[in-house]
Amino acid sequence: MRRGQISLEFIIIFGLFTILLLYSIRNTSFSEGTPSVETLKIQTALEEKNLANTISNTISQVYAQGPGSKATSYVKLVYLRNPSYLERAWSVTDPGIFITYGPYGSDYGVYITIINRTGTTNAALSGDNKSVFWSRSLYAVNLLGNSTVWNSTFGNSTQIKLDGSSTSTTVYGLVIPPETLPSYLKIVVEWTPGWNPHQDEMWTYNETAGEIHIYINPGES
Repeated sequence: MRRGQISLEFIIIFGLFTILLLYSIRNTSFSEGTPSVETLKIQTALEEKNLANTISNTISQVYAQGPGSKATSYVKLVYLRNPSYLERAWSVTDPGIFITYGPYGSDYGVYITIINRTGTTNAALSGDNKSVFWSRSLYAVNLLGNSTVWNSTFGNSTQIKLDGSSTSTTVYGLVIPPETLPSYLKIVVEWTPGWNPHQDEMWTYNETAGEIHIYINPGES
């Protein structure tokens, strides 16, 4: 009896351990429908919002200081640098970080969303499926439809269907492959003319330098 009792206890304990192990593997594999996917989506969303805030605040700082001013900020990135995280969190293929600038109601600021670089992206500005994150800035300029401002090696436009619309719209901005992002992204903003009197309004992403460089030109906007 003693030997049989020990065997039964062992089987029960082993069974419980196996169940816990399987749950742990499922929970950390980011499988669709598991809590980990929602956690992953929250983490990437927080980084998108933080990146939008950092860019908007740096632009506001330069705009408030006036012509010739310059400011630099840094933002730490973890989840936005991993393509597989973005694919699983936002259900996109060939993901890219899309950054643009324009109006939201009567205010202006930075928009960031995860796009499908090889197709149309369904995007939502609000609600449970919100996938576009916006941050207000002091600089009032609409660059959503401006194809000349966005200087990117990786492309500067995307097709977006907004909030369930049946038609897509071309929106211009920076398109950044996640795998090219550094762990600390540098944000540089300059008011021109000033440091470079011949520089037009421009947004660029430099993969080698690990930075987004923004030139604002309120006098010509």
